[in-house]
Amino acid sequence: MILKQVRITNFQSIQDSTQFEISDVTCLVGKNEAGKTALLKALYRLNPIRTSDAEFDATGDYPRRDLVDYEQGLAAGTQASAPVVHATYALDTGCIRAIEAMYGENCLIDRNPAVTLRKDYANQVAYSGLQVDHGAAVSHLVANADLPNSVNDTLKCQKTVPNVLEALKDVEKTEASQKLQQRLAKIPDGDVESAIYNQIISQNLPKFLYFDEYYQMKGQDNLDALKNRRDQGSLEEADEPLLGLIELAGLDLDLLTTPGQTEALIARLEAAENQLTNKVLRYWSQNRHLRMKFDVRPAQSEDPPGMKDGMNILGRVEDTRHMLSTALGTRSRGFIWFFSFLAWYSQLRKQGKNIILLLDEPGLSLHAKAQADLLRYFEEELMPHHQLIYTTHSPFMVDATRFDRIRIVQDLSVEEGSDDLPDSKQGTKVFTEVLDATPDSLFPLQGALGYEIHQTLFVGPNCLVVEGASDLLYLQTMSVLLEEQGRSGLDRRWTITPVGGTGKVPMFVALIGAQTHLNVTVLVDSHEHDRQQLDNLYRKKLLKKQQVLTFADFTEDDEADVEDLFSVEFYLRLVNGEFGCAIESADLAVGHPRILRRIEDHLTENPLPQEARFSHYRPARYFSAKANSLAEHLREEDVDRFESVFRAVNALL
Repeated sequence: MILKQVRITNFQSIQDSTQFEISDVTCLVGKNEAGKTALLKALYRLNPIRTSDAEFDATGDYPRRDLVDYEQGLAAGTQASAPVVHATYALDTGCIRAIEAMYGENCLIDRNPAVTLRKDYANQVAYSGLQVDHGAAVSHLVANADLPNSVNDTLKCQKTVPNVLEALKDVEKTEASQKLQQRLAKIPDGDVESAIYNQIISQNLPKFLYFDEYYQMKGQDNLDALKNRRDQGSLEEADEPLLGLIELAGLDLDLLTTPGQTEALIARLEAAENQLTNKVLRYWSQNRHLRMKFDVRPAQSEDPPGMKDGMNILGRVEDTRHMLSTALGTRSRGFIWFFSFLAWYSQLRKQGKNIILLLDEPGLSLHAKAQADLLRYFEEELMPHHQLIYTTHSPFMVDATRFDRIRIVQDLSVEEGSDDLPDSKQGTKVFTEVLDATPDSLFPLQGALGYEIHQTLFVGPNCLVVEGASDLLYLQTMSVLLEEQGRSGLDRRWTITPVGGTGKVPMFVALIGAQTHLNVTVLVDSHEHDRQQLDNLYRKKLLKKQQVLTFADFTEDDEADVEDLFSVEFYLRLVNGEFGCAIESADLAVGHPRILRRIEDHLTENPLPQEARFSHYRPARYFSAKANSLAEHLREEDVDRFESVFRAVNALL
């Protein structure tokens, strides 16, 4: 059965969440105190995997400001038990086939049925939406009862269960008629719809597995105490992953509390270690040298409180690179969360449990890269088998390629200026319309979208880093002109990425180059004061040396900008054309190798017309706009230098 829609009412901060759609993976995004946890906890109690968690309690759960009025209404008989969860499920193929096998192919009026469950504070579950053709169902039961023709003819005109039971009183008692009578008697009040729900639908209803940081393993425990808590039905939340681990290893908790069969115990523990190590390392890129270790041994007098008697189980993490092991409980909170969930889920998966996963702020303590690993784990390991609903306020836990999975959770009543909100807008709401969201609610989506744009718009698989927009214009324009002449231009696979100055290049390369799937090359100006920064790009192994190119590599000088790839005369043509001046090469002082520096020196004594300020971007824009008419003034050596640049860069693809 597939959960399709949810609506939560009258629970903690939620008056009415409004109905919202559920997909294969649903991400509830909102800021702290928006009510994300309340949504999951309410839904969890509809059909929890831990049956002890199923009860709603109005005293603790009903919205506090209305609790007194609600309780008084119940006592006076003027108030019915308030509903909490409304959940609509689509019946899957297996469930429909089971219904049709029992009650016939024509028993369901709707061929794609959906059933809505409603649970209230009386902890009663009601259903609606199931449309059954009672006559077709009864006819199927009669036709498949192997009755004699005479009896079949008598019963086939009956269209309700009570009528068939009444007619059976007057027919010959045979084994077949008695079996039919027994089967019909199991249909409560002759209601086939209720029978279908109770016999098939409710039995196929998926359980909810709720997991948050309180379910994390302690890393070690006393097995005798754990056994007592299990037998007394008083398990702590942290016990569930540990019990899952023990069952995953194929071990019996009762046998673990008594010594014996050491070799068999070691073999079982190693099997669990191997399985979980393989799972962890596949989705834990933070440290590939870890190995899980588990030990069961008699308690010692100096062991921690609660572990001084009987048998203890100890979890450890071995680092094969540093050749040491540490207690599981001392590892990072992010690692413990991931491992604890993996242990419990793997055991339930092994049992073939039909579950829907509710994860509250998963990976909250994980590094951003580890959160990306967790998203990959969701996609590859969870989604093929289970529906997943999780909450987050982290941009790195939002898949920017699947915004269709996002539901925004917001509580306007905790925002500033909310004193005059009408009742209809009070409390936690869930919606998909971003125009209704506050800036704080949108922040995780903005962060995720910004990161995705950063990955796809400004960089590509082959990223050519340049200083600024003028470099981009010159390279793009000259590439087109060269290609029109049948010469080598810049390969189209390169994405030219301006970063806003040489000083920003190292930071950009450090951030982008950390992604191993990108091919990054730097092509920048060469200035004496920037040389150390550029050298550090390969000395610190951010890039290979051949991936750090400067324009000086293609001129005869130690310092050069992109403008120095042109002859002085041609570049002055661009400056004069853009600014309406008449600077000649003879006007520029001899000495500095960079044309821009010489022009700036000249302009200190000879300002541009109309007090214009010189910008090296404007000649680049002028060249880009008038490239066709200016191309005839390019010298052969200008074209040769640009072609040398393009060939050198293309060779790095």
